[in-house]
Amino acid sequence: MNRRIAFVTGGAGFIGSNIAARLAEDRSLDVVVCDRLREAELGKWRNIAKHPIGDFVAPEDMFDWLEKRWRDVEVVIHMGAISSTTEPDADKIVHSNFTLSRDLFRWCADRQRRLIYASSAATYGDGAHGFDDDNDYEALAALRPLNTYGWSKALFDLFAARQAARDYAPPQWVGLKFFNVYGPNEEHKHSMKSVASQIWPKVREGHGVQLFKSYRSDVPDGGQKRDFVYVRDITDVTDWLMQNPQVNGVFNLGSGTARSFEDMARAVFTAAGKNAEIDYTPMPPAIRDKYQYFTEARMERLYAAGYDKPMTALEDGIHDYVTRYLSQPDPYR
Repeated sequence: MNRRIAFVTGGAGFIGSNIAARLAEDRSLDVVVCDRLREAELGKWRNIAKHPIGDFVAPEDMFDWLEKRWRDVEVVIHMGAISSTTEPDADKIVHSNFTLSRDLFRWCADRQRRLIYASSAATYGDGAHGFDDDNDYEALAALRPLNTYGWSKALFDLFAARQAARDYAPPQWVGLKFFNVYGPNEEHKHSMKSVASQIWPKVREGHGVQLFKSYRSDVPDGGQKRDFVYVRDITDVTDWLMQNPQVNGVFNLGSGTARSFEDMARAVFTAAGKNAEIDYTPMPPAIRDKYQYFTEARMERLYAAGYDKPMTALEDGIHDYVTRYLSQPDPYR
């Protein structure tokens, strides 16, 4: 009897581990995690410690493992990437975020296995072209990301769309342009954690917190806006895609509503039952010229494809995150 396998790259990371946890609820499905755990004290292994894992594969062994087990693989969920927007090694970023993704796309196309992968809102750059997830080749090619990370993700979206137009694609291929995701299992991300996770220790201890000053006259300090999306919504959409193999293309995945960093910080204080104390600190010069002041996902295409579950409101998501995870002795999902 053949096994059903979901192969999750980056499956011990933030978003990948949440997806792996959700998929592991299906007892008929074996979740195989491909990742590096690195230092034990960083706790990345804890992201997957509460859930049954069918196997654990080192990234360098990925294609050998897939080739041996391809008949059992039902879907590849590709969350593995270098996600730091300040990573200085462009070759490292392109190899991880484009070259390996390209090879995995081709493997899935050749073996006719489904592929769901992580794209990013960083592909939109400063938002001059809006945040419309148009899959048209010209629309994808017109995007101008502000950093190497965003460019590497845009490059792969363009590759996938071009291959699909040539009828050389997996039977299902979906790219998800994640906006600002927050939620449990961020502990290992350090400076790349969400604002909610970063400020929690000070909020918990009753101290004030700091947000970045604004360097635009039309935006107040703390008024920089992002589309914050709770990681639970990411897992809901992924699970829905698993049940709907006819859905293909690149889709935005955000809440659909831009909120300020101050809104997020105040929501953390409220969830902790404390009065908000917020000050503002200078933004590092290295990121000032590449800083996004506004992102907001247009979600019409995902809903038009059939997804019908409302996204979690910021205050509701932060309350769940704080009360069920951040405030607990064991904050992992």
